Amino acid sequence: MESKIEVISTVKVEYSSDLYKVVDTLNRNLKRENLMFGLALDEENKDKAVFTIYRT
Repeated sequence: MESKIEVISTVKVEYSSDLYKVVDTLNRNLKRENLMFGLALDEENKDKAVFTIYRT
């Protein structure tokens, strides 16, 4: 069985040490809706984070 992950949206935001809590809460509560959320530091500017929404 092949799992296809589709990027729905990506946005750069100011980095905050608490952002992972938002992403964790979204992942825990919306996985039954086939949504997944990701957070990564921007490689070019470490003061920014890249927030991504995926459909699984």
